[in-house]
Amino acid sequence: MLWRGVLLGLICWLGALSPALANSLENVRVWPAPDETRVVMDLAGEPSYSYFTLTKPDRLVVDLKDTTLGMKLPKNISDSKILSKIRKSNPPSKGTYRLVFELKGKSVPRLFPLAPSGEYGHRLVIDIPHGKPTVVAKPAKPTAPAETQTALPFGTDDIIIAIDPGHGGNDPGAVGPRRKYEKHVTLSISRQVAAKINAVPGMKAVLTRNGDYFVDLNKRSDIARRKGAHLLVSIHADGFHKPQPRGASVWVLSRRRANSEIGRWIEKHEEQSNLLGGGALLDDNQDEYLSRAVLDLQFSNSQKEGYDVAIRVLNEMGKVTKLHKSSPEHASLAVLKSPDIPSLLVEAGFITNPQEEKLLHTESHQKKIANAVYRGILTYFEEFPPDGTLMAARKNGIKHKVTSGQSLSVIAKKYGSSISAIKAANGLKSNSLRVGQVLTVPDVNVGALASVSKPSVNHSKPTVSSGKTLTHTVKRGEFLGKIAQEYDVSVASIRSANRLRSDELAIGQKLKIVGIKPKDKQHKVKRGEYLGKIASNYGVTVDSIRRANKLRSDELAIGQTLIIPGS
Repeated sequence: MLWRGVLLGLICWLGALSPALANSLENVRVWPAPDETRVVMDLAGEPSYSYFTLTKPDRLVVDLKDTTLGMKLPKNISDSKILSKIRKSNPPSKGTYRLVFELKGKSVPRLFPLAPSGEYGHRLVIDIPHGKPTVVAKPAKPTAPAETQTALPFGTDDIIIAIDPGHGGNDPGAVGPRRKYEKHVTLSISRQVAAKINAVPGMKAVLTRNGDYFVDLNKRSDIARRKGAHLLVSIHADGFHKPQPRGASVWVLSRRRANSEIGRWIEKHEEQSNLLGGGALLDDNQDEYLSRAVLDLQFSNSQKEGYDVAIRVLNEMGKVTKLHKSSPEHASLAVLKSPDIPSLLVEAGFITNPQEEKLLHTESHQKKIANAVYRGILTYFEEFPPDGTLMAARKNGIKHKVTSGQSLSVIAKKYGSSISAIKAANGLKSNSLRVGQVLTVPDVNVGALASVSKPSVNHSKPTVSSGKTLTHTVKRGEFLGKIAQEYDVSVASIRSANRLRSDELAIGQKLKIVGIKPKDKQHKVKRGEYLGKIASNYGVTVDSIRRANKLRSDELAIGQTLIIPGS
């Protein structure tokens, strides 16, 4: 009887102790990106934490309450611009586990928990922005006046193609039966597509990510927009809950529900991927660029262009691999929802199919897929080059105003054309030219044209001084969000200055752009709101709200009052 009493007492004691140490730190994953380093801590249960920063040297200290360690520390970090080491330290109290993150400079980290999703359990995410190096400004050297340009303006711009490798970092994407990750396939194929595009004079590729790190879904199209992309192509490897489906496909945006079971699965999978990576839950209205354009996106020029490119890419892919569907499919995917950028999503095959998983990880097959995507893009822009680009100049010819001392041979050499072609295009019966004469130069060599000096252009963003007013004439493809971004003002200020009752604009419409900073507003947090959604609703940035309210994390409480700066 005595031993039973002792055993019962021991069980009760352990039962009382276990809640106090109910959590465990199982793993720490580090994902360096170009602008920040993300640290993901995998825990057995929901984290209870606090944190603070120290200087001299710079450190971030995180206390995990009621937590034990289930992994080895310290951990040295070699590939981050801001984080050098993660180690443990003496805890402030029993049952608390203290982690110290040694930093290479000053930073303002952001911490937030994530609930279980997919193959991941509870997580605590730390985003550590990379500090900007201090640069001592040197006095500007006086510049000589620019020479008068006597040639008529012609396009020498590159066609910019944004290539978006799907998933990345702590979001692996679809996982094959042999545990191969989609994120590695997409990055490899994307890099090959970009290399092929960059080898074409007059074309340039930009990658939304160029390493194994996560980029928020909405940020991907923002990167393309900042780079001035004419097209966004997102590269993925398909997945499904059954192993049978196989074949490549190309997807374009649909405002309607997805038109197949797999389409619905992809939409759900994309939302889950954003949560795995730590992004905000997708919301059709959280981006000011979508507030107006999604209403008529189905009929917009961007969507038509995206579909036309998709057809060409699909035709090229059909020459090198099995297709899942012979025509572009439709789904409502966030990465395709850029109203001003034609977009498409390429599924290189089903990584959840055992045969295609093996294929997708072979260098020769990746090369075939990359070349097919590249060929589809190239054939479209060779036929429909955007105005003002080198490829448009090659296709349509350019206008040249003859200056003193110029001859047909000089002009032909300058543009990589020929004397006979210039004479034929202009109906010239002799080689005689007169100063001021305007010639059409056909058969322009893109490489030669790229070397022609352009007029010096000031590419700085137009700004409006406080109290001043500018007039903007609406051009084709523009909408309020884009115009507001161009002048660094809010959408609300343009609406107010022009007494707009809707966001509909007409080509040629005159808008007043007023450079008076609006007064701060207050916002009371409602259920389901988060910083990204609130910032979008007021036309401001998340960082400006953080600074105005001195927020140390992105956690919000229902009923909390926030200052919205200059909204």
